Amino acid sequence: MRGGLRWAKRQAAEYGGDDDRPLGGYLAAIGTYLAVTGSTAVASRLAGRRPSESVKPWDVVLLGVATHKMSRILAKDAVTSPLRAPFTHYEESAGDAELMESPRQDSSVRHAIGELVTCPFCLDQWVASGFAAGTVLAPRSTRLAMLVFAATAVSDALQLGYAGLQKLAS
Repeated sequence: MRGGLRWAKRQAAEYGGDDDRPLGGYLAAIGTYLAVTGSTAVASRLAGRRPSESVKPWDVVLLGVATHKMSRILAKDAVTSPLRAPFTHYEESAGDAELMESPRQDSSVRHAIGELVTCPFCLDQWVASGFAAGTVLAPRSTRLAMLVFAATAVSDALQLGYAGLQKLAS
């Protein structure tokens, strides 16, 4: 492990030039993702659970919309800021119930996790993987959760559209 971190620091120095990139933290995040998804696959297999043979287009839409909403909640909502706080610094409010935060710089792992948890695009892979695993291990509960997040995303779009129309009317 220490050899890997030394290698990552050396690569980061050569790779980033003047910009210190947290390659060691990125490697830790990649390793964690692979360990979690691999463990989930093994647990699914041991439990005798298998993914569905066919995926319907509406399943992909539901998964995509739910993933979008949950990723935004995790990365931007004020209410979830305590989960991000160990890895970020508050910058400012960013509009409708969202915050701007920046990753902490005190360690490569905290910096990499800070980048991950403040970026809804970066979280999408993790969230979608969690939902996908849930559809194998606990399909009914996971589908219900995805429906709630998807409905919330649709409601948000309607709220923002309504507010925009009110501004146009005044």
